[in-house]
Amino acid sequence: MGLDFTIIPDFADILFKGTLWTIALTVLSMIFSLAGGVFFAVLQLNRHKAVRWPVSAFAWLFMGTPLLLQLYLIYFGLVQIGLDLNAFTAGVIALSLHFAVYNSDIIKSAIVAVDTGQYEAARSLGLSQLQAMRKVIVPQAVANVTPALGNMMIALLKESALVSVIGVMELTLSSQRAISDSFRPFEFYIAAAVIYYVINLGLEQAVRIAERRSARYR
Repeated sequence: MGLDFTIIPDFADILFKGTLWTIALTVLSMIFSLAGGVFFAVLQLNRHKAVRWPVSAFAWLFMGTPLLLQLYLIYFGLVQIGLDLNAFTAGVIALSLHFAVYNSDIIKSAIVAVDTGQYEAARSLGLSQLQAMRKVIVPQAVANVTPALGNMMIALLKESALVSVIGVMELTLSSQRAISDSFRPFEFYIAAAVIYYVINLGLEQAVRIAERRSARYR
């Protein structure tokens, strides 16, 4: 039958809405996963075992299980204990937690690599332990691993397609809906790939800007 890309404009509204949902899902998950990564990293470096061990066990659990399983547990499992989340919220939580533990591993290594003299100087100036971490150590650590964190955010964008399995009408599921109406799978999967690539280019540019701005903390 050959290829017919002229059919794509007929479903442009579906693809556009799916793209918006994908961007919203990715941006929210990025924000929460970065914040969670810093939070988990700081807790895992706490000198008290009662604080450090539960967080380390939680990170080990999320790093050792597939994201798809975590999606199912959060969306289908939590409702059994009275927590009924909509699909979008469940997707954001799953993506955020999954990538937060990986981000925490990166940030934790960066915090350890910061010269201890920085911390001691901050404490000698009257900053509390929390203030020293928040104002001196963490900004330097994050600045040093911005490229690695950027790569994780690009991976998050790609993994966001998995939330289609719980019914979030993001780009992948929107493409599948268009395919079910048009019976043209190749054209719409190619269209979705192009849109993902464009979003990815925008994200890469944002990472480069973040790298340049974070250089002042090094």
